[in-house]
Amino acid sequence: MNMETWKYILLTVVGFLGMELFSWFFHRYIMHGPLWFIHKTHHQKSKYWLEFNDIFSLFFASIAIVLIWVGLSFGNYSSLFLGIGITFYGIVYFIVHDILIHKRINNKGKNFANYLSALKKAHQDHHKIKKKQPSESFGLLIVKRKYFFKTNL
Repeated sequence: MNMETWKYILLTVVGFLGMELFSWFFHRYIMHGPLWFIHKTHHQKSKYWLEFNDIFSLFFASIAIVLIWVGLSFGNYSSLFLGIGITFYGIVYFIVHDILIHKRINNKGKNFANYLSALKKAHQDHHKIKKKQPSESFGLLIVKRKYFFKTNL
């Protein structure tokens, strides 16, 4: 890979990690500070899927959207890849925070952790075999049905 490729990979990582730092600071000092009147809806029980606090997600997403738009519209690839890193962070945040922790998406009564547990079991089985063949579970995200019922780790 050439230096420019490494630069864009680094910018994507910086966007991702920078968003973690920025969101920690923003959450600690802004959301739990002057904008608590919005964020407190996240700390209260709600019967609705959306809460007023979700406006912050729109704010964070808009940063990524603007960076990606600038990058694509003006050929500013640094901006583009920073925006991509922030977008990746948003996806990971949504999966971990909203789906795994708060279970904001009804996954038909099953805990999403069942999928992660099956994923882990499949990956462990893949590593049990120390030879080229026979082996299984080569993919990362697609898990065979049998791993959802396997009890031994």
